[in-house]
Amino acid sequence: MNETGRPHAEPLSNPRADRVRKVAQLAGRPARLKRREFLAEGPQAVREALTLHQQRLADGRDGVVLEVYASEDCLDRHPELETLAEGTRAFLATDEVLAAMADTVTPQGILAVCRFLDVELADVLDAEPRLLAVLCEVRDPGNAGTALRAADAAGADAVILSSSSVDIYNPKAVRSTAGSIFHLPVVLGADIAETVAACTARGIGVLAADGYGQLNLDRLQDESAARRLGGADTGSDYDLAHPTAWLFGNEAQGLSEEQLALAGHRVAVPVYGTAESLNLGTAATVCLYASARSQRATG
Repeated sequence: MNETGRPHAEPLSNPRADRVRKVAQLAGRPARLKRREFLAEGPQAVREALTLHQQRLADGRDGVVLEVYASEDCLDRHPELETLAEGTRAFLATDEVLAAMADTVTPQGILAVCRFLDVELADVLDAEPRLLAVLCEVRDPGNAGTALRAADAAGADAVILSSSSVDIYNPKAVRSTAGSIFHLPVVLGADIAETVAACTARGIGVLAADGYGQLNLDRLQDESAARRLGGADTGSDYDLAHPTAWLFGNEAQGLSEEQLALAGHRVAVPVYGTAESLNLGTAATVCLYASARSQRATG
């Protein structure tokens, strides 16, 4: 690396080189699981990965970025990435090599090989979270990534994925998070019943997002606002300002009856138009923001 962080060496140019093939293997789940590594592609994702990497190093912990591969053109357009890449194993690469490494048809000029980031449920609960998103049997990588991004935007403390959910390190899922996978803890392979029991034991309320739920999200928000303004108990069934774990179900079937039975309450997001329902990412955004707004309004 030179003083700006740009690699000295000539760009990697052979798309069939062993190094290139090794990186490309991370598009497949077997290689990811065996090596506990995944790909972050594009300037936004790599920027967030490198930012977390430098923060961890500053705290005396292991970094998350193992290698960075970038074209000179990308570094010219995003010079801040050179500074963030200082201290990492960084390599210049031609567009042809990056295309061979990347999962996308049209690579964005930079990618990073990163360590797995998932944590244990106990670590999340020990941090006394106030807002959790629990994804139950979410199978589509784009939906899972979008839900994680929504949780990050709403200020959730963690995202928990059931054992039957998609691999969040799938390249499409990582891209869908738009870098949010590097912002908040993620728990993988969770047993939903055990997760709900652990949350309940910690005093965390459990709500199920259910289109047929008896509680209406609008009403809960109104009651939460009235409680703040009047300071009196409105007699509502649930206080959105309370520490909460939201359960979100499979894209096609939603939450199963067994999963719904685990929740303290089933909450419906009202649909005012003629749409049949909301997709997973939108429903997660609406529900998580409702909780986040109530929690922040009460301090």
